[in-house]
Parts: sequence; structure tokens; C-alpha cells
Amino acid sequence: MERSKLVAIITGAISVILAIAYLILVQLLDYRDMKPAPISQFDQTPAIISVFWQVDKITEV
Repeated sequence: MERSKLVAIITGAISVILAIAYLILVQLLDYRDMKPAPISQFDQTPAIISVFWQVDKITEV
């Protein structure tokens, strides 16, 4: 078997193994119970801050 074919087979096998490991990891993370944070942890009221800058034209005399 030529070296390039062997490298291609090994690279393909590594790719398939990584893809399967990724799918397993995604499934494990998907099965976790993800509960939202309780409302009591948000003590501060939201604030909106607006900043407006106005630059006047400077004319040279």
C-alpha cells in the first residue's frame, strides 16, 4: 500500500473518531437539566444608559 493511501486512511479514521466523540459529547450535554436562574438572584433593576455626543462644526476663519 502506498504511503499516501495509508495516510489518507489514518486521517479518515481519526476524523470519524473525532466526529463520533463530538456527537457523544453533544448528547451528554443535551441530557443535563438546565434550569434557569431564580428570579431572586437578580436583585438589581435593569438600567438604561444613553450617551449622546454632539460635535459642532469648527470653521476656520
